[in-house]
Amino acid sequence: MSHDHHHQRANFDRAFIIGITLNVIFVIVEAGFGLLSDSLALIADAGHNFSDVISLLLALGASMLARKAATEKRTYGLRKATVMASLGSAILLLVALGGITQEAIRRFANPTPVAGTTIFVVAAIGFVINTITALLFFKGQKHDLNIKGAFLHMAADAAVSMGVVFAGVLVLLTGWVWIDPVISLLIVIVILIGTWKLLKDSLNYAMDAVPESVDIAKVKNYLLSFDTVDCIHDLHVWPLSTTEIALTVHLVVKDAHLDNSFLRNVQQHLQDHFGIDHTTIQIESSTDEYKCLNNDICV
Repeated sequence: MSHDHHHQRANFDRAFIIGITLNVIFVIVEAGFGLLSDSLALIADAGHNFSDVISLLLALGASMLARKAATEKRTYGLRKATVMASLGSAILLLVALGGITQEAIRRFANPTPVAGTTIFVVAAIGFVINTITALLFFKGQKHDLNIKGAFLHMAADAAVSMGVVFAGVLVLLTGWVWIDPVISLLIVIVILIGTWKLLKDSLNYAMDAVPESVDIAKVKNYLLSFDTVDCIHDLHVWPLSTTEIALTVHLVVKDAHLDNSFLRNVQQHLQDHFGIDHTTIQIESSTDEYKCLNNDICV
């Protein structure tokens, strides 16, 4: 793993620790107020927020595992733990959305007034804490699925908390109790869109699919652009983790005695233009009779 990836993940360790600390404090406060006010809604929400703490711990653990050195048994180290964590986050989010949907449907069937001032105040505090935590991961979520999972969890909670406050104010002003479940379902739909993409991307990464950021056709065209390259075969591109991409390829060339500078230039171009960090290139001569053991077609 490159030093840059080590440094990036280490930077987000602090964000995870801050987020976990803030949310643990909020869960304790929310559960305490729930018990004091005899509010089942607050106690239930505290339980939901505790699941977010678990999700953040999962993402932090995966980030730390990804920095472990490779071993003879695990030659790529534990980088794939970040993919497993992002997949776990997506599943936890879907479960949470299912719970919110079920509660919203129940409220349609049995309309009940939104609870009093205590819940509004606690929900507002929750919105602030979850928004602050989400912002800690805003930058990293664009380039790291593991960070994106943490961001979506906290952004979802911030949206739910804001929805509780907004719906409560509208119900108090209009008396329309159906506003609360309607806003809850709208929030679920918005969050589901982002969560579904997270789930799809995480599954693709887990199955070693080519990351969306890599245009495999352009990679092929680049490798075939050299006059000395006759064709290529056994081209594979896959994610090592949520931030690193690997490539292996066989180049069939007219001159098998290419110097190291050629390989270095190719590797540098693949990193600079396609974000591919780990490249392994096998050179084969087109002048010799050679058949690939995998019987892969040369293109």
